Amino acid sequence: MSININFSEINIGMFLPELNKHLIQEDINCYARASRDYNPIHIDEEFAKKTPAGGTIAHGMLILAYISQAMTDSFGLFWLTSGTLNVRFKAAARPGDIIKVQGKIAKIINDNEQRIIACDVLCSNQKGEVVITGETTVKIKVEL
Repeated sequence: MSININFSEINIGMFLPELNKHLIQEDINCYARASRDYNPIHIDEEFAKKTPAGGTIAHGMLILAYISQAMTDSFGLFWLTSGTLNVRFKAAARPGDIIKVQGKIAKIINDNEQRIIACDVLCSNQKGEVVITGETTVKIKVEL
C-alpha cells in the first residue's frame, strides 16, 4: 500500500491525489452480492427504468468505498485505524459514470502525540454533478 503524502509537508489547502473510478453495472451487482442488498433499483434494469430514477443506481455505500480508497491511498494505515467520515448524499451514481473523488486538507490540529487532519471531500461524475460532499478526519501519530 503506497502512501501519497509526505506527512512532514502537510499544509492546509493541500489537495489529496485524485481518484477516478469508472462505475459499471457489474460493480454494482458485485456490491449487491457482498452487502446482500438486492434492492431492484440497483440490480434490475427493467424495474429501475420504470422508477423516477429512470435506471439502476449504485448503492451509496459503494461510492463511499471510493472515498475510503482515496483516503487509504493518501494516509495508509492511519486512515484504516483512525479515519472518520461525515457525508451528505447529493445525487445518484449510475452505471457508466466516471466518479471523481477529490480531497483537500481543511484543518490541521496538533494535539500532543498526534496530528488530526480534517479534509473536505467531494465525489462528482463526469458531468461535474456532485454525488457526495463531506468531511473526513484522520489521526497521524507524531514521531517524537
